[in-house]
Amino acid sequence: MSNIITLKVGNQTVIIEGGELVGYQVSGHEFMHQKGNPGWRSVDTEMFPIIGPTNEAGFKVSTPKGVAIQDQHGLLREMTYTITQSTESKAVFTKKYNANTEVLNSKYPAKSSTEKLSWPYNFEFNKTFELKDDELVITFTIAGDQGMPFMLGYHPAFMLHSKNPIISVGDKDISIDEVMAVGSRALQVPNTNIISLSDEKKLQISTEGFKHFMLWTEVPNMVCIEPITFYPYEVKQENLADGFIHLTNKPSDFKVVLKPM
Repeated sequence: MSNIITLKVGNQTVIIEGGELVGYQVSGHEFMHQKGNPGWRSVDTEMFPIIGPTNEAGFKVSTPKGVAIQDQHGLLREMTYTITQSTESKAVFTKKYNANTEVLNSKYPAKSSTEKLSWPYNFEFNKTFELKDDELVITFTIAGDQGMPFMLGYHPAFMLHSKNPIISVGDKDISIDEVMAVGSRALQVPNTNIISLSDEKKLQISTEGFKHFMLWTEVPNMVCIEPITFYPYEVKQENLADGFIHLTNKPSDFKVVLKPM
């Protein structure tokens, strides 16, 4: 099966490569940042089972089953998706992890001093893309050991076409300059499940299961609008476990809806 999956419904087209959302076009307008353009080498990824950097804590994160070795934003992104379902409007991708399996860290040695990452819990992580009549729904379903601690963040990058795009939360507007000024920490947008990006076209991003957003970019041609369960810069890195939520005995679902307006 090809590594590239295309979904089509009406005037919407989604292109997925290896589980990564590399294109979302509506009537020919591309919403997603494109690889090779300035800003970031990816288009989307997930932050799991932790969010945030760990270098100041020796790449160690405390869990009820002992210390886990994690680099920034967790080990899930170092794993490869397997496609488990594909139709004209829907595709499901899966990653499975066995507790304490060592995963090579792609940041080593250029950007990290830790070569191998590990996590003391079993989990299965499903990422589902489904095109509806007027929106794209992305669902993350997490199953694993009962009580497993985790954080979840979704990290999509959106292309900017105009000179003065605006991000809106309720009655508050945020400029790209304001996001860039915060730098690598990312600008926190707390306690909201809906946000919009007004550019040449308007896109609404709404969520279920997440608590906050954070915004990041270092260039004016793209912006990452990231749903998160926890903003990691609220605590010192050695206290990152303060942001954990826990799996119950049934899978947990988290949703992100991209809706052109």
